[in-house]
Amino acid sequence: MDANLLTIILLGIVEGVTEFIPVSSTGHLVLAAELLGFKSGASGTFEIVIQLGAILAVLVLYWRRFLDVAIGLFRLDPQALIFTRNILLGFLPSAVVGLIVYDGVKALLESPMTVAVALVVGGIAILILERLIKNPRVHSVEAMSWKVALGIGVVQCLSMIPGVSRSGATIMGALSLGVERKTAAEFSFFLAVPTMLAASGYDLYKTSEALDSGAIGTIAIGFVVSFVVALVVIRWFINIVTRYGFAPFAWYRIVAGTAAAIWLMAR
Repeated sequence: MDANLLTIILLGIVEGVTEFIPVSSTGHLVLAAELLGFKSGASGTFEIVIQLGAILAVLVLYWRRFLDVAIGLFRLDPQALIFTRNILLGFLPSAVVGLIVYDGVKALLESPMTVAVALVVGGIAILILERLIKNPRVHSVEAMSWKVALGIGVVQCLSMIPGVSRSGATIMGALSLGVERKTAAEFSFFLAVPTMLAASGYDLYKTSEALDSGAIGTIAIGFVVSFVVALVVIRWFINIVTRYGFAPFAWYRIVAGTAAAIWLMAR
C-alpha cells in the first residue's frame, strides 16, 4: 500500500475514534499529522473537513430521532420545537465567534504544542467537574431550558482552541449546568451536526482556490474512513460514559498531552 494512502487511512481512523469522545479529534489529527510528517496541501483544511465523515455517522445512527423531529416541526409539536430551539441556541455562539476568530484558529492548527497543553489542562478540568457535579436535573434534550442550551453553546466556543475538544467542551458545559451524563453526550452528538457542517463549509469556501484534485481525494478518503470508524465508536462511548463517567478520558488526555509535550520539546 502507498505510504501516503496508509497515512490518510490512519488519520481517518484517528478522527473516527476521537471525534465524539472528549479528547479532541482536531488536536489528535494535528499531533498525528506531525508525527507522521503528513501535509495535506491545504493547511488545516483536511483536519477540519474530514470531521464531516464522523458527523454523517451521527445522522445514520440517530436517523429516527432526526426524522421524528423533522415530522414534528411540520406538525408544530412542542417537543420537536424545543429540541430544534436548543440545538440552534447551542450552535449560535460558535457560529458567531467562529467567523470572528477563523484566521486565528487556522494558525493554532499549526501549533502542536498548543494541542499538548490544552489536552492536559482539559483533562484536569474534566476530573474536577466530575468530582464537583452531583444530582443532575436535566434528563433529555427537550427538558433543557433555553438558558442551559445557550450556556452550553457559549462553553463550546472554547473548543476552537485545538486540543480542548468540541465534544469535551460541550459535555462539560452541559454537566456544569445540571445535565446528566448520557443526555450531555447525546446533545454533543446532535450539536456537532450544524457546528461541523458550518465549520467545514466555511473552511472549504475560504480555501477552495488552494484545493487541487489531490487534496480533494485526500479529504474524501479520510471522510469515508472516519465515517465507518465513528459508527462503532459512538455506541461504545455511550456505554462507557453510562458505566464509568468521563474520568477515563480525562486521564487519557493528561497522559497523552504530557507525552506529546515531552516529545515535541525533545525533537
